[in-house]
Parts: sequence; structure tokens; C-alpha cells
Amino acid sequence: MAAAPVWSVDPRTGKQREQVAVEATAEEVDAAVRAAHAARGALADRTVRAAFLRTAADRLEAARDQLVEAADAETALGPVRLTGELARTCYQLRAFAGIVDEGAFLDVIINHPDDTATPPVPDLRRYKVPLGVVAVYSASNFPFAFSVAGGDTASALGAGCPVVVKAHPDHPALSELVARVLRSAAAEHGIPEGVLGLVHGFEAGIELIRHPLVAAAGFTGSVRGGRALFDAAAARPVPIPFHGELGSLNPVLVTEAAAAERAEAIGAGLAGSMTLGVGQFCVKPGLVLVPAGAAGDNLVKSLTDAVSDTDAGVLLDHRMRDNFLAGIAERAELTDVDSPVTPGAGGEHTVSAGFLTVPAERLARAGDHDLLLEECFGPVTVVARYTDDGEATTVLSRLPGNLTATVHLSAEEAAGEGRGAELLAELTPLAGRVLVNGWPTGVAVAPAQHHGGPYPATTSTSTSVGGTAIERWLRPVTYQNAPEALLPPELRDDNPLGLPRRYDGRLER
Repeated sequence: MAAAPVWSVDPRTGKQREQVAVEATAEEVDAAVRAAHAARGALADRTVRAAFLRTAADRLEAARDQLVEAADAETALGPVRLTGELARTCYQLRAFAGIVDEGAFLDVIINHPDDTATPPVPDLRRYKVPLGVVAVYSASNFPFAFSVAGGDTASALGAGCPVVVKAHPDHPALSELVARVLRSAAAEHGIPEGVLGLVHGFEAGIELIRHPLVAAAGFTGSVRGGRALFDAAAARPVPIPFHGELGSLNPVLVTEAAAAERAEAIGAGLAGSMTLGVGQFCVKPGLVLVPAGAAGDNLVKSLTDAVSDTDAGVLLDHRMRDNFLAGIAERAELTDVDSPVTPGAGGEHTVSAGFLTVPAERLARAGDHDLLLEECFGPVTVVARYTDDGEATTVLSRLPGNLTATVHLSAEEAAGEGRGAELLAELTPLAGRVLVNGWPTGVAVAPAQHHGGPYPATTSTSTSVGGTAIERWLRPVTYQNAPEALLPPELRDDNPLGLPRRYDGRLER
């Protein structure tokens, strides 16, 4: 049977643009993984791989116009958004190059023998080594930052791990272009092109996670798809780490004092956050707890005005559009659910933004309204009106894990008066990033960033954004009583590589 063609599709029309590739066979997946595995040695030198990452960023920037045009044709996200996302991707590549140069991610720890300790301590030297080939599953909504050259790939290469990417079907032509750029950057530094493999097709994704030479995987996508791959990773004869980002409601709590103080600003800010990128951000606020009463009414009015002024937009593909419309219809039919601005079909290929309201008491107990506690991908949010603090707390206690959780406080509450600290503590178990008086859309690439959270937000405790994302692709190893002449240079007493380390309990920089 001939391999199925892979088409690039214009989401603005639903029409096929061009055939980009064919879906990879099991043999082709095997070849890509084996080529990546064979390229491991070329990444062993940290200086070489840091230079590779910087060259990749340079070449992506040089190809910016072509890449942005291709990305817009396949995603309809617009040149402004995509140009910014490409810049973020290049920044991220250079940031990991800096991390590789510094070397602190190796976590070098040296303990010399101590016969006076109980029990005695032998000579112990610990650092981290790369796991091996990493499978990366691209996301639909970030064709640069969470795709072929995105954070999973950049951090894996930084760790010294070759990568095989499962391209997302929403942007296959862009994926091929970016892969070529990265391979050309690799070749400039004597690294085999196989260090970055690319495969297309659903079955190829399954073959990839099962391949015995794949040592770990990174995924950004749906709960259903991510959980299937996570289970497959765990069911292998040798299970592997699976770092999946699956789904998130990203709750927001607005206190009564905050609503009374700045209802209009909060409503407008919420509208901007929930409609950004046509509501296709993984950190879109999907549930907002707003007080009942006049202050909450003013906030809802502000939200109504702002969302009503939002233009209809194109979702990433027609399947997502169909799921969005079906999800809205199912939610709108629930008892006591109102729609001040009705989300739905904005045209033949577009959707319009809107929001639903519901009394919080409907969410405080299990029932049909639990559907409102599930993510609906697209430009919609649910505003739950609570009558007292206890009701809001009860709703929060029923939520699954999230990437983010946000609280809006008044000036006095933010200064330590009232329940501000208590609310922060209530939100902490729910999410990997807790915000105060802000909006979760916009994930800064910074050393202290954490983009992850309790399940189902992610399948692990790690982050996919920020410097510590590199830790996912490493494992620690300790040498005991190994002769100095046999040790890798990272663990020798004279520290020939000048690495940060903890040496007999002292932190050395």
C-alpha cells in the first residue's frame, strides 16, 4: 500500500495547498531514530553544541521572511504574531547555548573520602549525562516555539540529546523548512544532519514512542493524544520519561474588593487574554470566579463590551473549529448557563469570541455542569458568579491540575490586608505558575519560569519553558573511588573545564 500523502492546508479556506511529504513508514521511523542515535557523539563537546544552537538561531533569523510566510499560510496566525514567536524561538536557542556554556546544568558534586563520617564516605563524584535520542511531538498552536525548533528540541540538543520530531499535521511545510535550517546549522559544525530527524503521520508518532532507541519524549497537545502516548511510553519493555503538556483550565479568582476597585480594567484585561490568538493559547483563562453583586456586574459588563468588539478569527484547522462549535453548543444547553456574548461560527471558516456565565453553586458539586470545568479550545471562557468566599473555595477545590492559576486582589489585599496570602496558598496546589493581578497568556522565557503543573496539565513535574527545561533530558550518575586519570574532565579535582560545582560541600563558581 502506498504511503499516505501529507498535505499543507490553508485554514482560511480549508483547501489543500501542496503535498509536502508522505507519512513515514515504520522502516523510515527506524532509520530516523538510528541516524539520531549515531549522531550522539557529535554533541559530546559542549562548545560545539552551544555554537550549533547559536548558528541555528542565526539561520532561522536569516530565513525569517520565508518562514513567517509559510507559517501564516498554514496557521492563519498572522505575520505579527508569528514574527514575534520566531524571535522568541531564536532567543530560546541562544539562551540554552548560554546554559550549555556555563555548565551549571551538569550539577557537578564532588565528595572526597571521610572516614570520620558515620557511615564512612568514599570518594564520590556526581554529574548528569544525556539520556539519548529524544522524541518531540510538535504542537499545533505554536508552529515555531513548540515545534521543530521549539523549547523541547532546543533543551534536548542543549543537553546533548539528538532529536526526532513528529511534525504536526497543521504545519507540515513549515516543519520541513525549519528542519532544513537546523540541519544546515548542524552541518556547519561537523554535526551529522541525522541529529535532527523529522517524520510525518499518526502511525509514525506511535512507532516513534515505541522505538527501543528513543530514551525520552516531549509532547504538547490534547489530553486524549498525550495520555495515549504517555501510556505507550510506560508500557514499553523499558519505560521512558514522557514529559507531556496535555490541557489546562487556568482558573482566575477575582475578589470582591478587586472587582469593586477596578471592574472595568479587569473585564477588559480578561477579554484580551481569553481572545488572544483566537483563544488558542494553552494558558488561556478558561474559568473565572467573579463575585455576585454590583461589582461583579460591572466586571461582566466591561467584559461584554470588550468581547463584543473582538473580530471573528480563524482557528488552526477545521477539526478544531468543529470541536469548538460542538463544545459551545453542549455547554450552552446546561441549566442556568447564560451567554451575554454568544461564541460560535463567525463565518464559513471563522469563529466569534464570547463567554458563558453560570452560578458558582452549579460547579460546587459534581454533576452535568462538570463539563464547564473542562478546557474548551478557542475564544471562550466561563464566568462563574460566587456568592461568598466559601463557595469560591469549594469550586477551586474541585479543579484538576493546571498550568496557571490567577488571583486578582485589591490594593489593600495585595499589601497584606485581608485574605490575599490565604488565597495564594489555596491556588498553589492547583498550578505550576501562580499569578497576582495579571493574566496568564504570555510565557516569558527566563531562568525562573515554570511551564507545567499537576496532572492533567502535565505528566511530570518539569517545565517545558525556561532554563530548567534542560533537566528533563539528563540523568545523574555517580563514580565511586574512580582513579582521577579515568574520570571525565567534568569530575576531576583540577576542574579543567572551569565548571560551577559543589566541592566537599562548598559551592564553587
